[in-house]
Amino acid sequence: MLAPRLHHFLDERHAPYTTLTHDRTITAQETANCAHIGNRHFAKTVMLKVDGELVMMVMPAAYRIDLTRLSRALGGREVELAQESEFRDAFPDCELGAMPPFGNLYDMPVCVDARLSEHPEIVFNAGSHTELVRMPYAQFEQLVKPEPLWLAHVM
Repeated sequence: MLAPRLHHFLDERHAPYTTLTHDRTITAQETANCAHIGNRHFAKTVMLKVDGELVMMVMPAAYRIDLTRLSRALGGREVELAQESEFRDAFPDCELGAMPPFGNLYDMPVCVDARLSEHPEIVFNAGSHTELVRMPYAQFEQLVKPEPLWLAHVM
């Protein structure tokens, strides 16, 4: 089942999307494989603390986060991985680790690895470990207004 906030938000805006159901998975790599989506196309959400504030980082499942490179892309800001205990309560309608990359629904900023914009669609967790949302990337960008980061080009 879609996270109620996400479901309401998408339907209220008549956003085009489809849902995909899959066997229960935990990691983004497992999810991409189980749902038969390339791990460069499946978008995982990584929770960070940027200068002490929670931020969602949306990136292809194929890549691991490079905190040094990310800090450079953000102008030298302090970046660290957030602990589950620090964001557990921020997503009351989602299973832990399956939050959709819609920080605007949870009062937090969203950064996106710009490599995802190279694909016509984005696929991401819908609030559970068994359901995904597929939508046009342009629609995602319009609804979320994430800060695009060109991590592949930051040395």
